[in-house]
Amino acid sequence: MKREEAFKIAQSKGLDLIEISPGAKPPVARIMNYDKFRYQQEKKLKKQKAQQKGQEMKQIQIGVGTAIHDLQIKITKINEFLAKGHNVEIMMVLRGREKANKDWARQKLVGFLKMIPDYKVIMTPRSGGRGFVAQITKK
Repeated sequence: MKREEAFKIAQSKGLDLIEISPGAKPPVARIMNYDKFRYQQEKKLKKQKAQQKGQEMKQIQIGVGTAIHDLQIKITKINEFLAKGHNVEIMMVLRGREKANKDWARQKLVGFLKMIPDYKVIMTPRSGGRGFVAQITKK
């Protein structure tokens, strides 16, 4: 159908002529209310944003002197986050004199990472903020 004919039909019905896919050969247009079309597009965008939000970054903090049982509890929480599809940021917080022995703290963080089953490293342990930070995700 020619554009002029479609435009006349749209005007006679009190609707708008909306170009849906301009890249197609021939271009695809639709006769409908423009406000309704815009509402549907916004709805699609909101749905896409909600799906992207599913993979947000969760944070777990541990200390250098944290007991083994407490670390195991943290590991179960990390496994829950990974099962839901989230990325996990593990932060080892250093306080006071603990900051003087960073090599030892890094080894403790690497040892903690070895205790976690089935993960892939996004960011290797780095010094940042108040201690060390590592990021992991599901394999």
